[in-house]
Amino acid sequence: MEKQHSLLTRDGTRLAYRLWRPGAPRRLIVLIHGVASNMTRWSEFVEYTSLKDAWDILRLDLRGHGESFYRGRLGMKVWCRDLVEILDAEGCGEAVIVGHSLGAQVALNFASRYPDRISGLVLIDPVFHQALTGTMRLLSWLRPLLWCMFAIVWLLNRLGLRRRQIPDRDLRVLDEDTRKRLLDVGKLEEMVDQYGSPWPDLQHFPTGNFIQELIATISPVPPVAGIKVPVLALLAAAPTYTDTATTKRIIGRMPRATAVDVHAFHWPLTEKPVETREAIEQWCAQQFASEPGQGPSA
Repeated sequence: MEKQHSLLTRDGTRLAYRLWRPGAPRRLIVLIHGVASNMTRWSEFVEYTSLKDAWDILRLDLRGHGESFYRGRLGMKVWCRDLVEILDAEGCGEAVIVGHSLGAQVALNFASRYPDRISGLVLIDPVFHQALTGTMRLLSWLRPLLWCMFAIVWLLNRLGLRRRQIPDRDLRVLDEDTRKRLLDVGKLEEMVDQYGSPWPDLQHFPTGNFIQELIATISPVPPVAGIKVPVLALLAAAPTYTDTATTKRIIGRMPRATAVDVHAFHWPLTEKPVETREAIEQWCAQQFASEPGQGPSA
């Protein structure tokens, strides 16, 4: 019942997404992946979630990722505009947006730019600029240098110096292997080193795109106090890039937000897929159980 879709945007870029819709359109959940990732990160979630009984589920490759391959300028404005085009193509007025890391930043920016297109947000370990710690905080101070690095990479690409083929990566396979090989035997530090390193990502991802979305991840998001829809924030109990107390204060500015700790580092979908999935399912049941399904004109 999950079908592959392709959309040619107004600027001529082809976007890839998959949609679980067994019949007439219902309420919609949109799943957005993180940095240097793709929609296969959500494969396990889609297979096992009970949300399929009442919701349509859409997962996409953001422009510049996976099957939405693109080399060029990326950022929140572009990703949010792409998401609007996908929702319009599917006749969906509004949706619950679920995002991890960079995907959470996209969700927050989308809520600011298109508040009438959201009915709820789920933020999985969002990376707020004010809460950054360690290396990520240092990088936030060095954003001008990162832009210079991108300009150099962009120029080299224009001169033809770029990788002609970039191998695909199935992140479900990676995550299942990581749990079996590292997490199940208690090698947590090795997992953090592997997932926190940029080098494995850069083998499967254009360098210029990686620099741009790193900048997007550590940049400030719009003020959150104006977000009036229900919000679930799933926060890593073992903070990796941010200060938990600061993050919770920011979440608390949203009038209908709920913060829940997940016993994981920055990658709950990898480390605690069942705990993460059940938290989202329970929240959706509490927030939307009494609402009728929404069709194309919602």
